[in-house]
Amino acid sequence: MGTPALARWIRICVLFVSVVLALGMAACTRGQQIRQQALADSSAVTFAAPDGTTLAGRIFGAANARTGVVFAHMVPADQSSWFDLADYVGERGYRALTFDFRGYCPGGDAGCSQGVKDPSAAADDLTAAIAYVRAGNVQTIALVGASMGGTAAMVVSSKAGDQIAAVITLSAPAAVDGLQAGPETVQAVTAAKLFIAGSGDAQAAAAAQAFYDQSLQPKDVQILTSDDHGTELLEGNQSEAKRDLITGWLERFAPA
Repeated sequence: MGTPALARWIRICVLFVSVVLALGMAACTRGQQIRQQALADSSAVTFAAPDGTTLAGRIFGAANARTGVVFAHMVPADQSSWFDLADYVGERGYRALTFDFRGYCPGGDAGCSQGVKDPSAAADDLTAAIAYVRAGNVQTIALVGASMGGTAAMVVSSKAGDQIAAVITLSAPAAVDGLQAGPETVQAVTAAKLFIAGSGDAQAAAAAQAFYDQSLQPKDVQILTSDDHGTELLEGNQSEAKRDLITGWLERFAPA
């Protein structure tokens, strides 16, 4: 390659790298703005689990909302993984609550729940979160859970009858360290159920399909083209479509 051609090739490479970096910085800035707005639109709260353990959360949306949405996080995350979606839902007329399961203490805006991490107590913690939301004007409840949070949502809904209008799970397994949502549990859930998982997350995809096969109508399963797990599914260039999939289910079966 001659000197002029080499120089031209270098200029092209430099331009390409500059564009990629600029796009990445823009996306990062946009993400920071969304997160800052979510924090500005919410308030930190605490409430007690049935055994007295203090749990930390954040509340989004109008206090006079009639429909509440409780978001339950997955094992390697905390409530902050839901902040952006909870704020989006809150702006659409819902009362939304995120919270840290016991033993999760990320600190700062993400809060700090007391106790020791214990997936077997996740259903109790989620039940306490629902009670906190119901203490206001909320009359209808929907649950959105990722992985462990989704399993807990199924367990709680199986015992709640028509008190839960809709359940959405992202990559939820049938069992997590003492927390189990077997076929009998799944069949007892009367809420409208949406099971979501990524096709490249083989175990989660199989669990989502099994939940769908075992459950009663109304129900749907969406296996997305993705290797991501849980709330990681909400990231990337298809994030808006995935967000709309969730909010569309809420608007259909648990309208604000």
